[in-house]
Amino acid sequence: MRISEAAKAEGGSVGSMRDGKLDQKFLLTGDDDSPNNYLLNVGRTGSGGWGTPRHRHNFDQVRYVLKDSYPVSPHKVMKEGTVAYFPESVHYGPQDRPEGLEMMVIQFGGASGEGFLSVARREAANEALKKKGEFKNGVFTWYDDQGNKHNKDGSAACVEEATGKKLEFAEPRYDDVVMMYPESSPWLQSGTPGVSTKTLGVFTEREMRLGFVKIEAGATFNTGTRTAIEILFLSEGQITVDGKAYGPQTGIELLPTDAPTEITATEDALLLAIRLPRF
Repeated sequence: MRISEAAKAEGGSVGSMRDGKLDQKFLLTGDDDSPNNYLLNVGRTGSGGWGTPRHRHNFDQVRYVLKDSYPVSPHKVMKEGTVAYFPESVHYGPQDRPEGLEMMVIQFGGASGEGFLSVARREAANEALKKKGEFKNGVFTWYDDQGNKHNKDGSAACVEEATGKKLEFAEPRYDDVVMMYPESSPWLQSGTPGVSTKTLGVFTEREMRLGFVKIEAGATFNTGTRTAIEILFLSEGQITVDGKAYGPQTGIELLPTDAPTEITATEDALLLAIRLPRF
């Protein structure tokens, strides 16, 4: 088990492959050589906002809006408290994030097994590309030896630079981003006094699962065992684990090899639970 708090986590800004300012705190990262490598971060849009053109990725994402509203595209907006699944190979955007937006994002290898490129490898590719061309409005532009101009989505360009191969996309399993409204899903008693759960959805043959755990003040949640990596993100309240206190924007990684752990709420606590694809 690993635990990380946003207030103490390493931070950084999204590279020049996109326009605007987006500061992130990197809470937890997975294994770069694993098909379900992942990155859990909390981001805050800086002065002037931050935007991207319409694009897609060869990995999955889950987004959870903590403050303000997030425009996924001009006609699809996530309000505060909304959760959405961004499947691999599915286009979204263009997006124009407003200044002050705060959002939890977890990016991870999708069901196709293409994996997820770590921040370190992505940023190294970003710097290498800046020596060959220019990023502008989320697009990377360069000229070949014959003087011909080429444009490519900035994110795709970074992936290709880092991997040394053409970016391929699996056939989409969904036709759009899947937005979920947690307030519409009922809480179910877990069998443990003071602990309730709700399921938002289960996706793909790899059974990626999204839901919430609510722990009332004074109650204790036992994480039990699992067959895939599970990430818990504390968005509200206070908890203790092994006698240490944690507040909002804390991430907890639970591996299949981890023993059951007890999480006690000292204030009413709300945790988003993400079970990564099972490989």
